[in-house]
Amino acid sequence: MEEVRKLSRRDLLRQSVALGTVFVMGTGFIAAPNAAWAVEVKHLKPQTMATLIQMARDIYPHDHVGDEYYAKAVKGYDSADAMAGVEAGVEALDAVAAGRGYGNYLSIGWERDRVDILRSMEQSPFFQQIRGGLIVGLYNQEAVWPMFGYEGESFSKGGYINRGFNDINWV
Repeated sequence: MEEVRKLSRRDLLRQSVALGTVFVMGTGFIAAPNAAWAVEVKHLKPQTMATLIQMARDIYPHDHVGDEYYAKAVKGYDSADAMAGVEAGVEALDAVAAGRGYGNYLSIGWERDRVDILRSMEQSPFFQQIRGGLIVGLYNQEAVWPMFGYEGESFSKGGYINRGFNDINWV
């Protein structure tokens, strides 16, 4: 049985590094400083996962969608199979940021500047992999559907014919 190390609040804060809207924890997880969510990281570096979360928010920005949904959307990249490619992709992203005078992607304070870096990399396989995965990873979460006004599938509710299909009043 795996030994569980108890971590006091003081130890937790001492081992964490604040990056933007998330805390990167040295103990293998990322937590939000102002919300009740965290994501455990098993294969990727915590800094890499924090970069993926910020990258996801910059690719598909929705102010009304919390970081926890972006974290859930990129959690699938925390696997042994994807680890090498994702780590290399984030290193390349950080290298572009460093070439523009920033420490790394997460240290860039302005969204516009981060988006410029993403645009310079948008033809790369890494960017396309993350962007493509986000379409399903983010928008296929039932918890975010009401935030966009989507009620979900209609079959169990009798279909769309009697539920708004014919509500056009401008014709």
